[in-house]
Amino acid sequence: MKAYLEPEEVERLEQSAEYLRDRLLIRLLFHLGCRVSEALGIKVSDIDFKQGLVTIQHLKQRIKLSCPKCSARLGKGHKFCPVCGQKVEKAVADEKEHRKFRNIPLDTDTLGMLKEYIKRGGAVSRKGNQQLFNLTRHRAWQIVKECAERARLPNLVNPESGKVHNVSPHKLRDAFAVHAVKLDDSGDGIRLLQEHLGHQSIVTTMKYRKVSGEEQKEWYEKLWQGGKQNG
Repeated sequence: MKAYLEPEEVERLEQSAEYLRDRLLIRLLFHLGCRVSEALGIKVSDIDFKQGLVTIQHLKQRIKLSCPKCSARLGKGHKFCPVCGQKVEKAVADEKEHRKFRNIPLDTDTLGMLKEYIKRGGAVSRKGNQQLFNLTRHRAWQIVKECAERARLPNLVNPESGKVHNVSPHKLRDAFAVHAVKLDDSGDGIRLLQEHLGHQSIVTTMKYRKVSGEEQKEWYEKLWQGGKQNG
């Protein structure tokens, strides 16, 4: 069973979409390699058609728990404060938002599709902004799943857990990353991919090198080829 989609399969997925909106959603998820929440958050004002760039905003919410008596940091499992020893009946929750922005280049065909979509009135007005999509996260997942079924694409296995999953928006991000690594797995290539995907750690990006790489297979085969030559 496969772990990721090939670019040709993503093309089939895109072509199976019945509406321009759905086709554009699939295309952006793959060509930008962005998270579904990032794609759904794109505003028309985020797109620079002259430069061929789109600004992606990533919002992360983190909740910090602290002791109500001494304000020491607590973990979710703490029943007693590790600093003052007070029994913790209810921790104080402090929710913090982290907004990060990155500018991502777009290819000419995708920019053309975006222009066509906006020209046809696809964007929707929300809170004073023109949003590309008026979709919930759940509906976006449904769209990708339904298109995958129409395109008769196989389910995919998670290479780390071994669990089998439907084709989902995140699988398009994975497909982009693996495609990028196959074309360039140099140090610079991985660093640029890390920046493009918005990964904090290079370790997260390196997992795609592991998924796509043939290195281990080649290394293993060389062991036995060497054995034959020496034998």
